[in-house]
Amino acid sequence: MNTHCLACHSEIEYPMTWNSFLFTPKERWLCGKCESQLQAIDGDRCGICSRPLFLVEPHHIKEGNCLDCIRWEQDPQWRGVLSKNTSLFLYNEYMKTYLARFKYRGDHILAKAFSVSIKEAVSAMNTSLIVPIPLSAERLQERGFNQAAAIATTASLQTQHLLVRKHSEKQSKKSRNERINSQTVFALSPNHPNITNEAILLIDDIYTTGTTLRHAAQCLKQAGAKQVCSLTLARG
Repeated sequence: MNTHCLACHSEIEYPMTWNSFLFTPKERWLCGKCESQLQAIDGDRCGICSRPLFLVEPHHIKEGNCLDCIRWEQDPQWRGVLSKNTSLFLYNEYMKTYLARFKYRGDHILAKAFSVSIKEAVSAMNTSLIVPIPLSAERLQERGFNQAAAIATTASLQTQHLLVRKHSEKQSKKSRNERINSQTVFALSPNHPNITNEAILLIDDIYTTGTTLRHAAQCLKQAGAKQVCSLTLARG
């Protein structure tokens, strides 16, 4: 049983109840103070990207979707490519700091804080293959691990590495027009299995513009996937 917070290292207090005497309590990885700084996404959200609708101007919402997703869906090249993204938390300052430690300082164990939430979310989805978004070879060498793969592995998910990244340009730095018209970011891995009619779930850490996930989804759909959706820890 974990006894210290992964984030601040303070002692985790497990409530003493009759159930805790009879059954092993659910293991926790963050203390109450750190958990309270995570903002779970609940309530009304965009039906495609999970952006909370209270963050969107009312005139930028149509039929439950945000303006950005409406624009993606109006483009014939991208319409229906990514069926839906589910994000678990807002990318607030606490999450930004937490994920920076996880991604850039190599604190691989920090992914454990989200393993139960990830598992529960995946269990509610009807998908046949789980695919982590890959890093470029340069980024992988810099960090020493792929954060998307680590999130999935820590949650005990069985993954397929179906994609390779062709280049490492950061999509969020581009204008919207550049993102839409940019060259394909991904290719299928050598000796990939047949994915015709498969329902695929992409795993990544953050949904920011949605460009990376859509490029990955497009590659998989062109190879025969029936449907591609995604699960991300945070919605930027």
